[in-house]
Amino acid sequence: MSTRLVNLVIDAARPEVLADFWAALLGWHVAVEEPGEVDVRAPENDGWDLDLVFVPVPEPKEVKNRIHLDLASTTRAHQDELVARALELGGRRADLGQGDVPWVVLADPEGNEFCVLEPRERYAGSGAVASIVVDAHAPGPLAEFWAGITGWPVQARDGDALVGLCAPSGRGPWLEFLRNDDVKRVKNRVHLDIAPPADTEHAAAVTQVIAAGAAPADLGGPSLPWRVLTDPEGNEFCVLTPR
Repeated sequence: MSTRLVNLVIDAARPEVLADFWAALLGWHVAVEEPGEVDVRAPENDGWDLDLVFVPVPEPKEVKNRIHLDLASTTRAHQDELVARALELGGRRADLGQGDVPWVVLADPEGNEFCVLEPRERYAGSGAVASIVVDAHAPGPLAEFWAGITGWPVQARDGDALVGLCAPSGRGPWLEFLRNDDVKRVKNRVHLDIAPPADTEHAAAVTQVIAAGAAPADLGGPSLPWRVLTDPEGNEFCVLTPR
């Protein structure tokens, strides 16, 4: 399938504030600032090819996000520096019952959880973000679905606990599906956008994605130029117009 990942979208009460936090933490820049969204982009040498998009929503955050970011570090000192920077910028420590682990769990100013990982060889070429992590009841089948609609092949498996996809270039973040038995209760505040290439008919691309295992979602209605779907475990995502 020819669709590809183009955005990671985060719902926010104050998109400008949250975008500034993440841009400063990652060393990226605010590239677009409009009433309906704020986009943060990585430098070309980072390997992250998506936009990090913040959009305004009225609903408050209610539950732990089912999608979160893991940040990469190169040394233990670098990990400590990232944690300190996040706290100085307005983040806070988060206790999700992780216990004594080598990574650090934090939350951004609106409570979105993320992890600062200890140095790991797998993420040596990932750039600032090691991985986009998706909670999954069945990581294998969900990873296969996303591999099919993004073109990112499965490159790592840890039994039935974790399955990881990586871009064909080998650069940028992993897309990882982590076993978690929590039940999805509300619309995700973090979601992915995919888009077909510019010479593709949008409706045909949507039909292909649905045939691969997605389902239509009634969010926003038919007036939107994009289509909102859900993956096989109910995670919302958007099929944007061709580009």
